[in-house]
Amino acid sequence: GKSTLANALDDFLFHNGNNSYILDGDNIRSGLNSDLDFSDEGRHENIRRISEAAKLFIDSGLIAITAFISPFRKERDLCRHLLDNNEFVEIFLDCPLAICEQRDVKGLYKKARSGKLKNFTGIDSPYEPPVNPELTIKTGQHTVEECVQQIIAYLIEKKYISVK
Repeated sequence: GKSTLANALDDFLFHNGNNSYILDGDNIRSGLNSDLDFSDEGRHENIRRISEAAKLFIDSGLIAITAFISPFRKERDLCRHLLDNNEFVEIFLDCPLAICEQRDVKGLYKKARSGKLKNFTGIDSPYEPPVNPELTIKTGQHTVEECVQQIIAYLIEKKYISVK
């Protein structure tokens, strides 16, 4: 649901006069990071490049929405420290693995379970949950609209976005 939420948030931002761009696995792994694998080293470099790209978007005045599995705290901390204060909002989409597998429209969990996809987060590669994310959303308990409303409410409260 990362990309689904990112797209819904992007749509809301656009219709309320905010300029944003979504960076997600589909547009990053097919181009900028097409040379990376899913090893720990490849994942680290993936997040490092995403962080640098997000910084460029932010520097240009856009809101960068990044929708990625970032399995290691070290990489998330790298991104947080690369950006200025209040430019990084860590949103933890907390969803049970069983629900992630039910929602698996791309069949990635099935491939990982069968051994065709190695180093898949939550299956044969670890995930380190955030310690202090700015926002935690239990996506298994809420609709897409409810999840997006939680994000919007947070961004408005912190004065990160304006609405019409």
